[in-house]
Amino acid sequence: MRKLRIWLEDRLGTVPIFTFLRKKDVPQHKHSFLYYTGSSILLFLGIQIVTGIMLALYYQPTLKEANASVARIMTEVPLGWIIRSIHSWSSSFMIALVMIHLLGIMLTKAYRSPREATWMSGVFLLVISMLFGFTGYLLPWDDLSLSATKVGTDIPNIIPVVGAWVTKFLRGGEDVTGDTLTRFFIFHVCVLPLMIFLILAVHIFLVQKHGMSIPLEAERKKEKVKALPFWPNFVLRESVAWMVLLGVILTVAVILAPSLGPGADLMAPAPEGIKPEWYFLFLFQTLKIFPAKVFFVTGEALAVLAIFLVVAFLFFLPLIDTRSLEKKGKIITWLTYAFLFYAGAMTVWSLL
Repeated sequence: MRKLRIWLEDRLGTVPIFTFLRKKDVPQHKHSFLYYTGSSILLFLGIQIVTGIMLALYYQPTLKEANASVARIMTEVPLGWIIRSIHSWSSSFMIALVMIHLLGIMLTKAYRSPREATWMSGVFLLVISMLFGFTGYLLPWDDLSLSATKVGTDIPNIIPVVGAWVTKFLRGGEDVTGDTLTRFFIFHVCVLPLMIFLILAVHIFLVQKHGMSIPLEAERKKEKVKALPFWPNFVLRESVAWMVLLGVILTVAVILAPSLGPGADLMAPAPEGIKPEWYFLFLFQTLKIFPAKVFFVTGEALAVLAIFLVVAFLFFLPLIDTRSLEKKGKIITWLTYAFLFYAGAMTVWSLL
């Protein structure tokens, strides 16, 4: 075993990595709990990968077999129903943790120099995570997912010049058909995983390069913050958090397993009460509250423009809020609280 270890270390060059991890410290302060959200995101991403591969072994992304194959997974494949339920719930948990992680960074101002690129890659990861949810929503191919996808893919059509092309590209034609199902399956299992692995690798590298941030008060006063060794202390605490989260998701997956509607009928009218997943509800309600027309521009176009501006603002936030002007930091804090209130209110309104 010793010779094997020496051989592996010599070939793979792992000694510097383990040396770095043994020397790495994690700052301890009142916001330290945010560090655990990052590792928990990796946990749920791993669950998504494992359960997704297991589901893909039985899933058939065709117009005729998509819904029937999901039904077979839930009724005939041993423990197929719980695998599908864990896959569905881990997606929601992962997106929720990505949102909490980014909001925590916004409130603690950890996106400032030298961590601008770290924040920007994190915003990319949020967008990709939500795209995972959007593309996966269609795969069961029931009436609700078909109608919701029609509404979702029709939104880019509002964008001038390129909107119609984007909608047609997503659908594989003028309307949602079997071609759309095939494209969404390819996006879900090939394109988006490649993107998230690449950006996640960059994100983790940047986190290790620039280190973990400390509270602004301690940074200004140049106070010495207590540190916890990454190995084995912090890893042990992370493992406890992971075990708790595994217990929670398994419990939720058993008690609240997602149902499956009848196979989608392309000629049937849309069912009542169409709603997207919870993380899209505030955007869905935002589109609904805009008036039909504002002067010569449609309300939907203004809503889509507002959403794009918010995403652009988030992405370029480190370049807007710098260390030089502390007043900007307070404004960003209040804007964050305002956004949380708005998103919560719109979500509740949509549910009601």
